[in-house]
Amino acid sequence: MAVYNAPLNDMRFILNDVFKAPQFWQNNENLAHVDTETVDMILEEMAKLSKNVLLPINRSGDEEGATFEGDGVVTTPTGFKDAYKQYAESGWVGLSGNAEYGGQGFPKMVTMLTEEMVFTANQSFALYPNLTVGATLCLNAAASEEQKQTYLEKMYNGEWSGTMCLTEPHAGTDLGIIKTKAVPNDDGSYNISGTKIFITGGEHDLTDNIIHLVLAKTPNAPEGSKGISLFVVPKFLVNEDGSLGERNTLAVGSIEHKMGIKASATCVMNFDNAKGWMVGAENTGLSSMFIMMNYERVTMGLQGLGGSELAYQNAALYANDRGQGRSDTQIQSPEKPADAIIHHADVRRMLLNAKANTEASRCFAMYVAKNLDEEKFSTDPEAAQAAAARVALLTPVAKAFLTDKALEATVDCQQVFGGHGYIREWGMEQIVRDTRIAQIYEGTNGIQALDLLGRKVAKNNGKYVTHFLGEIRDFVNNMQADHGIKQATLDAADTIEELTTTVLNNIGERKNEINGCAVDYMHAFGYLAYSYMFALMVEAANGKEGEFYTNKAKLADYFVGRILPRINAHAQMVKAGSDPMMNFDLDYFDVPAS
Repeated sequence: MAVYNAPLNDMRFILNDVFKAPQFWQNNENLAHVDTETVDMILEEMAKLSKNVLLPINRSGDEEGATFEGDGVVTTPTGFKDAYKQYAESGWVGLSGNAEYGGQGFPKMVTMLTEEMVFTANQSFALYPNLTVGATLCLNAAASEEQKQTYLEKMYNGEWSGTMCLTEPHAGTDLGIIKTKAVPNDDGSYNISGTKIFITGGEHDLTDNIIHLVLAKTPNAPEGSKGISLFVVPKFLVNEDGSLGERNTLAVGSIEHKMGIKASATCVMNFDNAKGWMVGAENTGLSSMFIMMNYERVTMGLQGLGGSELAYQNAALYANDRGQGRSDTQIQSPEKPADAIIHHADVRRMLLNAKANTEASRCFAMYVAKNLDEEKFSTDPEAAQAAAARVALLTPVAKAFLTDKALEATVDCQQVFGGHGYIREWGMEQIVRDTRIAQIYEGTNGIQALDLLGRKVAKNNGKYVTHFLGEIRDFVNNMQADHGIKQATLDAADTIEELTTTVLNNIGERKNEINGCAVDYMHAFGYLAYSYMFALMVEAANGKEGEFYTNKAKLADYFVGRILPRINAHAQMVKAGSDPMMNFDLDYFDVPAS
């Protein structure tokens, strides 16, 4: 079985030393109830739950998988129901929930760390409460008071779960062409009819009720995304006293057979005149749903981080034990027939790639989480607005770059095992398979890159980028630490400034420029963001004694020398433009007939 010990010291360093969370909380009247002692207890307890309850059912859950019995019943793997009961009864589902409706009101800076631990220990399990949290975010922001009273408390306490029903067989990214219909009834409800696919947790045996948030179109709705409304459609109708009533006319049609996250039930959901109630105003469904998308996309970055952390811990343990060959410098274990592979530079390269990724990813996720909290809780409108702009710019990076680099890290760690990494019993191939999905759902990473370059950069003529570069330069120029990360980060900032100008100058004449350059621009931007994170960590560790802090600077050295130079390759590809891929005639892509 894989091993996992939550990196609590690294988490506390990011939370307290780098981002000075206690001061941030105490300086914000809406967060003054959060204290370090309670947060430490939360992290300790989640570390125990993740290691002792969730990790032991990770591999068995993958092997057993969620099962569909053909009569609308979906069963989660052995141990999942008991684990979910422990999870819910301990209050984890409602950790960030609105306290007015039974939540605990903790900020994203805290919950991102607990979410990381759950994703590290068991990616499939993590998705069940994660979708519920997303649904409650949407309801809390857009629902009526009656709807909040009806649903939130029981979703926060884990009695009921939630889903997001967006995608249809013909409509993925382009939600404007969905076909699901919502026909109004005289009592204010709607009859919802249509088919949704890829619905995580659409049916399962973990909770008494499942609250579906469904995108649909009312009669005579405007064309495209402007005509989408949002509806709450419970599996069981809810009586006035809060008890469960009759079964709604919706059902799971099947579950998907997937590459990974096999214990997570990914469902085809059929709605047949199911009773639903509109959330928010008519034709505002997409904006209501996107209220929680920033949080969800950052959380997908945490899924990638979790896979990278689990892969690194197990690969590092294996590298210290596996004997193979002799060290290039001198024999390290003369009493053994071979030295441990940790002494080989190429093995260290793979481990350090993964370690640098986990540390930079965690720091970047915390940076975005702090801005999410600033946007949500600040009493200063200007500060909230500035934080919202940073969130808008950086959310696609948090989702796409973190998950792209996470898969790369898991593959590096699998490679450390050699042939054993390809064998199921070691668990590494499951980590790779599970992590792969994070690049695909919640908006594929190509779409995230388009969002970054097309919407967040081009549409406002680079204003968000200019502000971010200004922040980075101000920080780096005032650093006290004497480290190469300073100049490296300044150079990376210059690279992104030049790239941004280049693309903005080209898009008027080259219609495919954004689509053709977005992914490479996003990767170049991501390396700058990571460089900034390493600068923050180096500065926070500066002047502190102990190997823990010294190693922060050493890892930054590795990043500067061995990882950050990749920014230049992506910059060159952006400068090459879209022509090299668009110069082919369409018939070039024809597949020869047999």
